[in-house]
Amino acid sequence: MSVRTAETRANGVAIPSGAQSARALIDLRNLITEGEISPGERFTEAQLAKRLGMSRTPIRAAIQHLREEGMIETLSAGGYTVRGFQILEIGEAIELRGMIEGLAARLLAERGTKPEDMARLEGIVAGIDSLLDQPRFTATDIATYTKLNAEFHDSLAEATASTLLIQETRRANSRPFAFASALVHVHQDEETARRHLVVAQDQHRAVVEAIRGREGARAEAIMREHARLSYRNLTTALKSRAAIGSIKGAGLIQRIG
Repeated sequence: MSVRTAETRANGVAIPSGAQSARALIDLRNLITEGEISPGERFTEAQLAKRLGMSRTPIRAAIQHLREEGMIETLSAGGYTVRGFQILEIGEAIELRGMIEGLAARLLAERGTKPEDMARLEGIVAGIDSLLDQPRFTATDIATYTKLNAEFHDSLAEATASTLLIQETRRANSRPFAFASALVHVHQDEETARRHLVVAQDQHRAVVEAIRGREGARAEAIMREHARLSYRNLTTALKSRAAIGSIKGAGLIQRIG
């Protein structure tokens, strides 16, 4: 059974099931990424419950979830605060994701992959090919790519049938600015985005070929390099005010380290 049956997604990040819990997490994440709660600002469960119009139980669960992601810290004097993220720290989180996904790809190549799992990966790759081959690439297409890209990364982990790897992949993809599609939107225009995504898609295709060919080391190396594209996107975006402004939650990024 797919791990996605027990959760939904917000901004590409897995969130727990349950209407109130899901709503609390989405609303709290939005308050943070839209700058309505600033890094260093103190808040409490009671304040958030009043602000969001719900009981403290789902608020408590949302805070715990974001604490695990590293977005919220507990204050020694009581209450919580939003933390900022240094560039180096984001780079480490992206590298960690690449290591975990690289391991998943290597194990699929070495142990063999079920035909239905391989067919799913190949189907997603074919879908992205069709998207990128269109005469005109639009903002709507970027959103579609984001969805397909998340499916590819999810399916890669799920194909291992390893509870541990699935959990750790999900955890790595929940870290701010480090999940697979976090930095897809940083390009100045749709055609620039398409050129970048063609490179990422070539890596998708290559890792599937390596898995099919039972080339474990190659599959692992491709996925690790694939993750590094996200870090290159981030460093490129930091050179442009318009580009960095396109990243949701950019105010949390500290340009030091």
